[in-house]
Amino acid sequence: MSDQAVMRSIARLVPEGAHVLDLGCGDGALLELLRRERRCTGYGIEIDDANVLACVRRGINVLQLNLHQGLAAFQDQSFDVVLQIDTLQHLRNAEVMLRETARVGRTGIVAFPNFAHWPNRLSVARGRMPVTRRLPYQWYDTPNIRVGTYKDFEALARKNGLKVLDAFGLEGGREVRWLPNARASTAVFKLQR
Repeated sequence: MSDQAVMRSIARLVPEGAHVLDLGCGDGALLELLRRERRCTGYGIEIDDANVLACVRRGINVLQLNLHQGLAAFQDQSFDVVLQIDTLQHLRNAEVMLRETARVGRTGIVAFPNFAHWPNRLSVARGRMPVTRRLPYQWYDTPNIRVGTYKDFEALARKNGLKVLDAFGLEGGREVRWLPNARASTAVFKLQR
């Protein structure tokens, strides 16, 4: 994730001085922002070699792990916050990783592209899979294993016994709280067991 406005919206959900685990941390930009502006500490988990190197260059503590193998290396409640930002749609075991996020962290923050955003709906109504800024790939070359919606994730959180502390959409760097399922390209949830 590199959009500064989106990163700042997510960063506001993280308490100052929190110990953070960022699952699928990419190049470490969000962790760097949290360290610099929110005095947070923590680790990123990333699989991609180039992103691991980018994290190291930023001075971010990073572990090169495959999230498909779970978080067994981490004890219960060992982090204040566990982040899953643009990670959920890439995981085969999304429901397991959601439960693991709640187990390892006191709170979890999950964000993903919202497939129910109105331009996506319009594309599908026209018979085409959407290609947008948040979903920039053609259907045949996407790294996304699945797509999800704001409403679907709300139901998944409830099914897994998680309490939603805050939920909203993001569109153009702004929070969308009225009809986020249709009006926002990104869904954001702050959760707790």
